[in-house]
Amino acid sequence: MMAQNNKGARWTSEQKAQLKKLGQGNTPTRLIALKLKRTPKAIYSKARDLKISLKPFNRSPYNRSKKS
Repeated sequence: MMAQNNKGARWTSEQKAQLKKLGQGNTPTRLIALKLKRTPKAIYSKARDLKISLKPFNRSPYNRSKKS
């Protein structure tokens, strides 16, 4: 488990902006959590509050790939 320096701490406007930028950049949630020193659960929760989608958009559903 990662060390939590921000446990219970309020989100700063800089952290919210970084979350938005990383979320739009298709960054994996666990990596965002490491960068912001938060848990993945905290990342999901704040993203939901800010209406930021964390769904990866570069993967096809059900592992389907185009065939030649």
